[in-house]
Amino acid sequence: MTVQEIKNAVCVSIDKNRDKIIAVGESIFRDPELGYKEFKTAEKVKNVFEELGLEYKDKIARTGIVASMKGREHKLTVSVMGELDAVVAPQHPFADKITGAAHSCGHFAQIAAMLGVAYGLKESGVMEHLSGDISFMAVPAEEGVELEWRNEMMQKGEISYLGGKQEFVKLGIFDDIDVLLMQHTATDDKMTTAGPNAMGFVAKIIQYIGKESHAASPHKGINALDAARIGLTACDALRTTFKDEDGIRFHPIITKGGNLVNVVPAFVQLETYVRGRSNEAIKEASSKIDRALKAGADALGAECKIYNIPGYMTPFESDLLKEIAEENMVSLVGKDGVEKSMYQCTTDANDISNLIPTLHASIGGATGTAHSKEYEITNPELAYINAAKMLAMTVVDLLADGAGKGIEVKNSFNAPHTKKSYLEYLESLKNQ
Repeated sequence: MTVQEIKNAVCVSIDKNRDKIIAVGESIFRDPELGYKEFKTAEKVKNVFEELGLEYKDKIARTGIVASMKGREHKLTVSVMGELDAVVAPQHPFADKITGAAHSCGHFAQIAAMLGVAYGLKESGVMEHLSGDISFMAVPAEEGVELEWRNEMMQKGEISYLGGKQEFVKLGIFDDIDVLLMQHTATDDKMTTAGPNAMGFVAKIIQYIGKESHAASPHKGINALDAARIGLTACDALRTTFKDEDGIRFHPIITKGGNLVNVVPAFVQLETYVRGRSNEAIKEASSKIDRALKAGADALGAECKIYNIPGYMTPFESDLLKEIAEENMVSLVGKDGVEKSMYQCTTDANDISNLIPTLHASIGGATGTAHSKEYEITNPELAYINAAKMLAMTVVDLLADGAGKGIEVKNSFNAPHTKKSYLEYLESLKNQ
């Protein structure tokens, strides 16, 4: 079979399974779970792998699943990935009534598209014409949320990092992966590849510890809320010191600000990210902000504890891999349906892009603002089916003809990090 004939066969199989692909996506959409807690979602993924007769390992980083599909030769291994978790958007019509979790970031469509690739490659029988293997990954906890709970999990040793892909790296799941393919559902009608403005971050939990007293006798206490306000004001004063090109963003929330109005607050907790466009700028800004936050405690005689949690890196893109994917996008939706992506985003897929060639595409089909109550899929053909076809066709390009293109992508990629240096970088963020 020619490369085009293989692609055609895969796309026909995806079309035959169209209803199944959309149904699993919609089922996940209506049953959202937060990161590292996606147990019901994991079961839905496993059900499809079992239907297809794929061997898999589950409970990786608590809820992750990895299934494999073998080609006629084993020259290269390509991962096709989807993410399991939701965000918190309690006003969303399909939000979980207890947790507030809602799928308003498109991960349900990612998972469905990843499973669509599995349907297409398996049921078309084309793997006997491909010279590499596929690793289908359903990964937990892309959203860097619930910082307090995840920090507690880290202290207990149940997880090591904020994001599921970071956990997968540490656990060795990526040790034998040569290329990663994935996509994110966007609120437009375009197909794009990830642009250069994607951002990284470090997360922080900040605790101000003071002393209670009756609010009518504040001189007897130490007001932790005032210490926090002064610390945040000091951080605001830093904003003019950040270079425009670094794109530093500091956006804290107060999660605990006191208990009773007539008691001087003795404990205040904040959560925040420090975002930026380069790993070096993030690290420098994070150190400055820690200094400013601690100044608030010093001013009031309070104590300030800061837990720095490694967030996600900035991306390192493979232009050759993007070119291959863009050709397949154009073949599906035409040149007018494909554009260069320049949006800002933060994802732990960036981390993987510093280790191996990574495609983090953007596929439209949704409407409403991401992470809001309005988010929904309005073009399932684009969000589910064309997303699956684009990924599957790119797999074929990488692994057909003796995996020549895939080997070229791998050999032309000069990774900024090894697994060892990457994990060392994450640990350095904890300890700064």
